[in-house]
Amino acid sequence: MSSTQSRTLRAATANDIPALEALIRRSALALSEPYYTHEQTEALTRLVFGVDSQLITDKTYLLIESNNEFLACGGWSKRRTLFGGDKLKSSADPLLDPTTEPARIRAFFVRPDMARHGLASQLMAECIMQARSAAFSALELASTLPGEPLYLARGFEAVERFQLRLDDAIQVPLTRMRRTI
Repeated sequence: MSSTQSRTLRAATANDIPALEALIRRSALALSEPYYTHEQTEALTRLVFGVDSQLITDKTYLLIESNNEFLACGGWSKRRTLFGGDKLKSSADPLLDPTTEPARIRAFFVRPDMARHGLASQLMAECIMQARSAAFSALELASTLPGEPLYLARGFEAVERFQLRLDDAIQVPLTRMRRTI
C-alpha cells in the first residue's frame, strides 16, 4: 500500500491475528485507563475489543508496521456491525447499502509509545479513500472516550451518546459519531 519512514501500511491477514490481539490489548489497557475505571477498561478488553475476522476476510482491516512490529491497526467496514470483535458477534454481518448507509470505521488501536505520532490519522486517510472507492459517502463509528479527540479532529460529529452495559454492574460510555466523505 504505502510506506513512510520505514513504516508500512497494509491489509491485515489471518496470520496477523495473534499479534493484532496483543496490540489491541496493550493499547486498550494503557490508553483507556485515564478515561475509564480499571474495571471498565478490563471489561472492554475482555468482552468487546478484539479482531473482527470479517474485516480481515474483506481486506478492510489495516495495520502499520515497522521492522516486523505492529504499531497501529484500524479499518473500515462495508458491513452492519458498528463495533466489537469476534467475541461480541452472535449472527451474520450483512452488507451495507453504500447509497443509503454509512460505512463503518472500526477498531483503531495504537501502540501506547506511538500514540500521537500520526499513525491513526494515516489509517483514517486510507480508510476514507477505500470507503469512497467502494461508493460510500459517509462514515459512522462508535467511539470510546479516548478515541473522541481523534475522530473530532478528523471531521466526525457526535450524534448520540450511549452506555454499553458489560457484565452486571459495569457500564461504559460510548459515542456514535458520523461524517461525510
